[in-house]
Amino acid sequence: MTTTTSAAAQLDVQIVQSDDILNRLAGWNRLMARLGQTSLSRHPGWLEVFRRGFQHEPFCLEGIEAGETVGLMALALVESRLFGRFLVSLPYLNSGGVLAADAPTATALVDRAAELADRWDVRYLELRHEHPIEHPKLGHTMTSKVHMRLPLPGTTEALWNSFKPKVRNQIRKGEKAEFSLHWGGETLLDEFYDVFARNMRDLGTPVFGRRLFRAIVTQFPDQAEFCVARSGNRPAAAALLLHGGGTTEVPSASALRRYNPSNVNMLMYWHLLCRAVERGQATFDFGRSSQQSNTYRFKKQWGAEPHPACWQYYVRQGTVGDMRPEGGKYDRMIRLWQRLPVWLTRLIGPPIVRGIP
Repeated sequence: MTTTTSAAAQLDVQIVQSDDILNRLAGWNRLMARLGQTSLSRHPGWLEVFRRGFQHEPFCLEGIEAGETVGLMALALVESRLFGRFLVSLPYLNSGGVLAADAPTATALVDRAAELADRWDVRYLELRHEHPIEHPKLGHTMTSKVHMRLPLPGTTEALWNSFKPKVRNQIRKGEKAEFSLHWGGETLLDEFYDVFARNMRDLGTPVFGRRLFRAIVTQFPDQAEFCVARSGNRPAAAALLLHGGGTTEVPSASALRRYNPSNVNMLMYWHLLCRAVERGQATFDFGRSSQQSNTYRFKKQWGAEPHPACWQYYVRQGTVGDMRPEGGKYDRMIRLWQRLPVWLTRLIGPPIVRGIP
């Protein structure tokens, strides 16, 4: 652990690494509670997930003033021979970046993160903010996507009544197909991953490794769970749910294409929403989407509304767009990936995707 004193009076910014991260979690959770953070994706325990699931080097910048934690920035050093090195807060998740009690603390944390980006010679520092932070180093932003969130009522009956007739009819069609819904942790990992890996292949996207999802349910045993919809004894759709202190998120969900006519995906999402209501959650976060995309319209039909996402960058080499699929520059690679056998994508996909911020 190393420390620096910022220009803000008496504010000390510490770099916390390795086992010290686990020892400091309780204090960091108190800061999250004071700042009203309800999303599990902002929990600093994700650093341990990425250490185990991705073998990334985790760091946490902690701002301390008068013996009290007043700011945090969780960071992962993402590196591979294929793509280079990046400093990200945080990979896989939709939100990250600065957690701070005031603007001077936020500035000090970004100052320190930029220093680390220089020291480790990364291509860029990526902070997955929802609202921009003013800082001279953060000269690039990406705002092409939005968070899709649905305020939840107090009962599943009220939730059902809030849907348009078309949505209710699609759910009923799924119910008529007699899928069974199952909930659990690591015992459902194999079924979840079978569906997820095949769907990622069909989309032309390298799949995350199984060890990432095992690390998630191990780190958050009471807050992370899988949902699997089965047709007979075969998984047809599956999702990962994260339950925070008021917000439920679904960072990964998939359905097998051959079951699309049966509306199994609609049925599963109905049960995901019910699960959140039954846990007393106030918000369901469907994740990020490009505006007016197919996934945006899917989430919109449930009543979800867009909320801003403003990813900010300190770029040192190349451009932000170098690693983004937008614009069609990776279309040929996507088509090639879609023709690979699933077993091969499960083998070579995880080492590739772990190096992509």
